[in-house]
Amino acid sequence: MIPELGHFALIVALLLALTQAILPLYGAQRGNLTLMGVARPAAQGQFVFVALAFGCLAWSFLNNDFSVLNVAKNSFSQLPEVYRFTATWGSHEGSMLLWVLILAFWSTAVSVFSRHLPEDMAARVIGVMGLISVGFLAFLLTTSNPFVRLLPAAMDGNDMNPLLQDWGMIIHPPMLYMGYVGFAVAFAFAIAALLSGKMDVAWARWSRPWTTVAWAFLTFGIMLGSWWAYRELGWGGWWFWDPTENASFMPWLAGTALIHSLAVTEKRGAFKAWTVLLALIAFSLSLLGTFLVRSGVLSSVHAFATDPARGAFILGFLAVVIGGSLVLYAWRAPKMVTGSGFTWFSRESLLLANNVILVAALGSVLLGTLYPLLMDAMGLGKISVGPPYFNSVFVPVMAPALFLMAIGPLARWKEASLPDVITRLKWALGVALAVGLLVPLGLGGFKPWAALGFFLAAWIALSVLAGFVDRLKHGQGSLVHKLSTLPRGFWGMQLAHFGMAVGIAGIAVVANYQTERDVRMELNSYAELAGYTFTFRGTTEHDGPNYRAARGTLEVSRDGRQVATLHPEKRVYNASGMAMTEADIHPNVYRDIYVAMGEQLDDGGAWTVRLFYKPFINWLWFGALFMVFGGFLAASDKRYRIALRRSEMPKHVAAQGA
Repeated sequence: MIPELGHFALIVALLLALTQAILPLYGAQRGNLTLMGVARPAAQGQFVFVALAFGCLAWSFLNNDFSVLNVAKNSFSQLPEVYRFTATWGSHEGSMLLWVLILAFWSTAVSVFSRHLPEDMAARVIGVMGLISVGFLAFLLTTSNPFVRLLPAAMDGNDMNPLLQDWGMIIHPPMLYMGYVGFAVAFAFAIAALLSGKMDVAWARWSRPWTTVAWAFLTFGIMLGSWWAYRELGWGGWWFWDPTENASFMPWLAGTALIHSLAVTEKRGAFKAWTVLLALIAFSLSLLGTFLVRSGVLSSVHAFATDPARGAFILGFLAVVIGGSLVLYAWRAPKMVTGSGFTWFSRESLLLANNVILVAALGSVLLGTLYPLLMDAMGLGKISVGPPYFNSVFVPVMAPALFLMAIGPLARWKEASLPDVITRLKWALGVALAVGLLVPLGLGGFKPWAALGFFLAAWIALSVLAGFVDRLKHGQGSLVHKLSTLPRGFWGMQLAHFGMAVGIAGIAVVANYQTERDVRMELNSYAELAGYTFTFRGTTEHDGPNYRAARGTLEVSRDGRQVATLHPEKRVYNASGMAMTEADIHPNVYRDIYVAMGEQLDDGGAWTVRLFYKPFINWLWFGALFMVFGGFLAASDKRYRIALRRSEMPKHVAAQGA
């Protein structure tokens, strides 16, 4: 009965989504307040029923209901309970239900926190999000129903993919989807503005905090995915330029450009058409990335042939959402009135240059991701586009954007003085050049890419310091008082920029100075790497809840002093018989010691073991966390709430308050 209840809840949610989409949009067009008022309760009701459906699917997994096909394919009676729950979104059908749940959550959040918006704008925004929900719910019910029964029921399940049986996967997909789907809010605001024809700065001010929060979630999700791959795959890598990774990275690049463009539109009334286009692109790439990953097209471009209905629905839905939004944009964009002008050197011009570079970098990633798929789909042969292409194209394109990142916050709006900016940053430039030249020599040899990374990291970090100095010299009172009066938006921007500097420094070190060895190790033999001695003490048999493992023991020492004892494993899962490597890592702020088991070579206990020394790799995660915290802090700036309240005041009252 529980699966049937979940299926029924999805049907009710679809009806509510149709109500949420049709009535408010029609009411906004006709000026009917009654119809517009339907938007909020319909969105909240849809969330309740989607949450009910999700709860029913989770119950089926937790209770090993193998009469549900989805559960039988993706769970196992021996699977630990926490992974039975995460298996809820471990399949295509479950992940689509998670997408719909998070979309309903965002719709509900907009309905709750949009009381200060004009009623017609709120109705249009919530209505557009309802249209997106209709598409996804219809997709679930017609081609990807997670509640399909299996009769007779299976005796047991096929087990969850062993790669996903990691606690990082408990939070990685929800956080990633919070970012993916969060861009639907910016998309909805942009479409609402295009429908209304009111392309003033108000819609940018309303959508800016929502976009920043979505960007922060997506940053966190990408970080967790990279960290999971580093820990779980046993290769010691943190970014592979895999199409699945690129599918999330492309919306992040578009979202980064969007939040900077929104700042210009809100402050100066400029870039309106550009900002709207970026909002459409960011969510369109989220849709493209989700469907590329979940449709199976990345594993085989012919995957649609095995499920023609699902493939046709995906392509049709993408065409309607992306094509329809671009047609609406082409109709309305020429009517947008630009804001006041600016000179060639100003904060506006620097942000515009940065955005153009970000879009060019996005184009290079999009080309490298889709070109092999298109070639294969057209029968022109299989080609591989991997790290050599992306490293040689993406990195040089992004370097100028990272350089300009340091200058933009110190330039004035409308017109800035180049000599003044040079005066304020010349010391930072000198120090950054010294860092870029000297630090590589201290790490084992000069390498050009490492020098560039260290220069950019120091340049951005010192510009953050210069930004604080510039702000604090104009204030009054103690240093603590001055810091406490700085707006959260400023703090958030600077923390995010500092996080980028920390991440670049980590990349520069680990990409250029990491070392590794693949060695044959027998009982009590040893190997050396980066000044550490690894002594192999053999393996023991270990039984996990749903696997059997050979657990190795390696003692790590340096200069005769023991540093750590690591226990990598080679696992074989009971249901699938799949062999997996479970690495063990000894981390600290400055390096990781990473050990992974290979294959057993003979009955005498010899194994292949892969040893890694990863200097400063954790700075990647630290930098990303700074960026995430900065994003949330910027979105919480009280100026947004004050601006929203003023938008409801009579004009003469708002003017007095200003």
